[in-house]
This record gives sequence, C-alpha cells and structure tokens, in this order.
Amino acid sequence: MDFTIRLQELAERVRQAKELVQTEEATKNALILPFLQTLGYDVFNPAEVVPEFTADIGTKNREKVDFAIIRDGQIVMLLECKQCGSSLNSGKSGQLLRYFNVTPSARIGILTDGVRYQFFTDADNTPNIMDTQPFMEFDITNPDESLVPELKKLTKSKWDADAVMSAAAELKYTRSLKAYLAGELLNPSEEFVRLCAKRMYSGFFTAKIQEVFAGRVKRAFQLLISEQINERLKSAMVVNQSEAANEPPEQKDAAAEVGPSIVTTVEELEGFHAVKAILRCDVDPRRIVMRDTLSYCGVLLDDNNRKPICRLHFNGKQKYLGLFGADKREERISIAAVDDIYAHADRLKETVAHYDSAEAKTV
Repeated sequence: MDFTIRLQELAERVRQAKELVQTEEATKNALILPFLQTLGYDVFNPAEVVPEFTADIGTKNREKVDFAIIRDGQIVMLLECKQCGSSLNSGKSGQLLRYFNVTPSARIGILTDGVRYQFFTDADNTPNIMDTQPFMEFDITNPDESLVPELKKLTKSKWDADAVMSAAAELKYTRSLKAYLAGELLNPSEEFVRLCAKRMYSGFFTAKIQEVFAGRVKRAFQLLISEQINERLKSAMVVNQSEAANEPPEQKDAAAEVGPSIVTTVEELEGFHAVKAILRCDVDPRRIVMRDTLSYCGVLLDDNNRKPICRLHFNGKQKYLGLFGADKREERISIAAVDDIYAHADRLKETVAHYDSAEAKTV
C-alpha cells in the first residue's frame, strides 16, 4: 500500500482515538506503535523495535528511552514518548538528548505525544550532539503535505539517512525563516522597518518615522500577498472564461467579488488541504483546486466552476462547510473546527464520484 494512503489511514485512526487516550502507556499502544507500523517497522520484532531501551548515562543509571529503532544491528532512531496532549517544549527533550549523545549510530531523535512529532538530528552540532531545536515538526491529524516526502525517507523500505541529514538543515532554517517572516508580516520589528526604510528614506529616522514606516511595511506585505493570489485567480478565470458563461448566477457573483481585499487565511488553507487529503485516494490531488472569494473559499474539481466540491465559509465567527448534491445546490453545515471536515468525507467523495460518472456518460 502507498505510504501516503497508509498515513491517511493513520490520521483517521488518531483522530478517533486521541480523545480516549488518558495515559502515556495508552498513547504508546494506541497512537505511537501504529505510527511505527506505518513507517514499515515490525513493532513485534525486537531486532527492529526495542521498547524501554536502557543504558547507563554518566551518573544516571538504567535510564530508559521509550523506543529504539534498529537497522542492520545498529540503533538509528530514538523515540521519547509523552502522554497525548502533553506540551512538547524544549524541556521535554532532555532525556532524548542524553541518549542521542551517547548513541554513536543514532541519526534521528523523535519527541512525540502520538499526534505531534518533532524530529531532531545533529545538523548544527558536532556528530552525536543533538540539536536543541527540531528540524521538522509533523502533526498526524493535520499533515503538511510538503513534509510527507521527508517523512517517507524514514520508512523501513525507503530509509535514507544521508538524504534526511542533507535536508535537515534546509528544513530547519526554512521553517525558522518562514516563522520570522510571518511575524514581520503581522507586526514588523523596528530592525526590519529600519532595513526597509533605508532603501527609500534618507532623512533622520525618528520615532515618528518609525511608526509611519511600520504601517507602510505591513500594508506592503499584505498588498503583495493579495496581488499574488489575485494573479493566480485571474489566470484561472482566463482559462475558464468559456465555462463562466454557463455558471449559475450565484457563482457569477462570487467571481465578480474577486478583488485586492481577498486574503486567504491559514484556516482556509488547512481546510483545502483537508479536502485534498480526504479525496487523495479517489482522484488525482492535482485535479483539486482552490479559489478564494470575498464571501467564501471554494474548492473545485478540475478548476471548473461547474464542478464545486465544497465551500469553506470561514470568514465569520461561526464556520460553515458548504456541500453539494447532484443538483449542485449548496447545503451549509456548521462546524466547530477545520478537522470537522473529515466527518463529511463520504459526502465529498460522493460529489466527486458524481462529476466523474456524469462526465464518463457524455464521452
């Protein structure tokens, strides 16, 4: 079975089980062992997975790390497990760090609560000195699709420690830069504002000028992002302008709403990726396309306005998921969180199947 499909099945299992898990031991059995199985390891074979791996570390005798993964007789990965829902801050990785530092063959350290996984290595330090910050973080219930290929490198059949090591620094610093730029987008720092202002302002940089340029930098960021989204939407509209003539009236109005004030939110992106994850086994994910408007974020099949899969109404206090039947009439269903989309997987699959079935009949 394809790794991506196995990962989706694990995600559904974790969503159903995480609320029932009350102890660390239950977390291991219900969530973490299935994760190791998804990676292809035989959790019942002590030659591959060693639970409660123990060793003497300086003055700490018989200290245990929860799981050790063995390949070719050598320990290559160490896992430190916490109860589901626990905080995974830097203070929780101390035991993992100690074991990693005294295990010469270890390449990867993993800190997890069964839902969130933090992956560590020694990319920044001398060999066997584990970095204090993870190079990758992965949430099973809300997977970042761009990280799936990196996770696949840790599977039993595709194990590629050298590739993981070479990508670790890139992932770590890219993630850090992304977080830094996101922070500057929301609240530009004085240093960043000064850097930008120096490019175009030659006067004395007073507190007042700092305040003025801070607003300009923030607005420039927002305008840049809006323009990029707009360009993508305009390109899609040009490709489909022949189809637009046959749109239902409501869809025409939505297309007319496209404007510079449209900003795709993080929750809308998460919702879009959730829909793609649900339908991945039914259709090629590249056929699933997002179009944002002022009033809702639409998800289409084949980038076709006549094939709406669903609509994400996330702009108000109450979130709604818009679903479509054979008559293409929208039914709005209130949801509390993005993850609630998965509860309507069958309806989404039925909608896509109907479009493909109807298209097949016309061929």
